[in-house]
Amino acid sequence: MKIHSAEVPERFLLDIAKAGHSELSALQFSHFAFYLAEPELIHLIAVVGMGQCGLQACLLEESEATRAFVEQMSPGAALGELEQWFDTPVLYIERAVSLLPVTIPKPWGREIWFTGMEARGVARVGDESRSIPLPWLLALAPQRFSAGAPEQLTLLKILDPLPDEVYGDLYFEMHEHKQEVYVVTHVDERAWPEGQGGIRYGFNQAQRSQYGNDDAFKQAYLKAVQDYERVRRHIDERLDQLKRAAGVAISDPVPPESLNAWMEQLPADLQHQELQLRRAMESFIQVMPLSVGDVVQVPCHTPHSLLHGVRTVEFQTPVYERKILSFAQKVLTQSHWDTEEALQNVALDAAEQSLGEEFCPVEGLKAQKIVDFSDFEVWRYSAEQACELSLARQSRYQLLMSIGTGVSYAGQALAAEQSFLVPAGARPTANLAFTAGAVALIAIPRIGDC
Repeated sequence: MKIHSAEVPERFLLDIAKAGHSELSALQFSHFAFYLAEPELIHLIAVVGMGQCGLQACLLEESEATRAFVEQMSPGAALGELEQWFDTPVLYIERAVSLLPVTIPKPWGREIWFTGMEARGVARVGDESRSIPLPWLLALAPQRFSAGAPEQLTLLKILDPLPDEVYGDLYFEMHEHKQEVYVVTHVDERAWPEGQGGIRYGFNQAQRSQYGNDDAFKQAYLKAVQDYERVRRHIDERLDQLKRAAGVAISDPVPPESLNAWMEQLPADLQHQELQLRRAMESFIQVMPLSVGDVVQVPCHTPHSLLHGVRTVEFQTPVYERKILSFAQKVLTQSHWDTEEALQNVALDAAEQSLGEEFCPVEGLKAQKIVDFSDFEVWRYSAEQACELSLARQSRYQLLMSIGTGVSYAGQALAAEQSFLVPAGARPTANLAFTAGAVALIAIPRIGDC
């Protein structure tokens, strides 16, 4: 089989789709791996053909072995040969692909990335037995799967904080360019026996009103943070000594059980001082109660911190930037807090949580737009009875997440918290089926109509 070369591989796919031939074709193309610690060009080979479900492809990293194998293949061969020989998946270009997440440890718990692509971890596509890095697929068909901008693919993740009352709380942080929306999927009863957790969200308006002006409020809050930070750093130095003695790297997260045990070794007056100063600092902050199913919209400049034991699905702008205002343990990723800088642009007024009106796109299915940001929107679909929703022929890609069971795509049942990436222009067979009580989330970008 001849291996073709193309600077724009998606045009090659279009030509094959128009021709409608069942024979295989091969394409060599280059992919800039922007997500690596040291970005580089990666040379890939795609073997593509038409199947019963439209275009399908196998992707391989180019090497002497892969090139030789493809060149000796007959155009009449099956993609299953590559699948078996190189342990690589056959991907359907005109149907949704299953996203395989990567888990990122955090000092407060873990993040589970379904579309994350950076040096800390890269999501994959395929199945549990065979998969490839997600960005390889985006390089082959960027318009279909990422609106022509792989680096701007909406970031889908799960936040899974520990149930520990202090060490499971996330950073109290603010973003200047990143917008986020959370959907609560679980509240840990060990942390919240009554089933209601929370999120630190903006500032305590009653306390704000006690000051003559907002500058005075900011200065009082800044002083409270700085007072706590001084004690926090002193404690962290003592804890680092105990980490080293235990053979733990300074930059590694430590289980709360170890941190709590080490804290008990510190002087009682130091522990008491930390608690009192932390409470004084947190008195400036508003806590929003959260239960399963609640939605939190986090626009730019809104400081926030998800509390321990509150698990959420999150859709967000795919940029890494933040200003840390405070944290009740050592920050492992940077040596400083950004409180003073953040207060220059922080929103003191809490953002209004406004959800769209519910309606029924098909009988038995309720649809609601739960966020309408400048770069993406997210819809929640809740089934009151068995029903189907077509995801075919849409102009932009869609990110699908099943909240529980009872959702299937093109006949394939989705597990709870399983996610699919649906391409723009998906084939008419791309139906989403629900059983009664099933819930799914779908994010749609606002860029790059196909």
